[in-house]
Amino acid sequence: MNYAEIKNCDIANGPGVRVSLFVSGCTHHCPGCFNQMAWDFGYGEPFTQQTIDEILELIKPDYIRGLTLLGGEPFEPENQPDVVKLLRHLKGKYPQKSVWAFSGYLFDRDILSGHLGDWEITKEYLSYLDVLVDGPFVEAKKNLSLRFRGSENQRIIDVPASLARNEIVLWQDWQGDGKGMK
Repeated sequence: MNYAEIKNCDIANGPGVRVSLFVSGCTHHCPGCFNQMAWDFGYGEPFTQQTIDEILELIKPDYIRGLTLLGGEPFEPENQPDVVKLLRHLKGKYPQKSVWAFSGYLFDRDILSGHLGDWEITKEYLSYLDVLVDGPFVEAKKNLSLRFRGSENQRIIDVPASLARNEIVLWQDWQGDGKGMK
């Protein structure tokens, strides 16, 4: 996997101050995408253990609330194994930090179907997520007043609650810790 960028002290992609990892590679190619350069799987830098160590160091301060995964597309089958490796390290070292992901795939139709690569890797990936913003960016539904979304079709999903209830549970914790309804 390659990554396009690591943003420290990001306040746009989830609640609080976060570290954001923009992975490379996306097959959605949404018209109007803000990050078209990251569609190319070869764009950016190789994702290595040194990259993981850098992210773990950036996320260490108490004022950093968590990690956000964006792209490109962090749920592309090619990206999932490296993302899961990062999340294993992150949750092992900082279990209190929240993890958000943005995906053009739909949670219920695409991700839970088991068709995005190795299902065991996808299940482990989901076990680390607190919130998923799902759905492709739709330029005709673009709305700059939305919090943490680019277009009105996208949902902010409480992943643990959705998995436990076997139905979509939207994230409601707009003023809380950003980890969902816990």
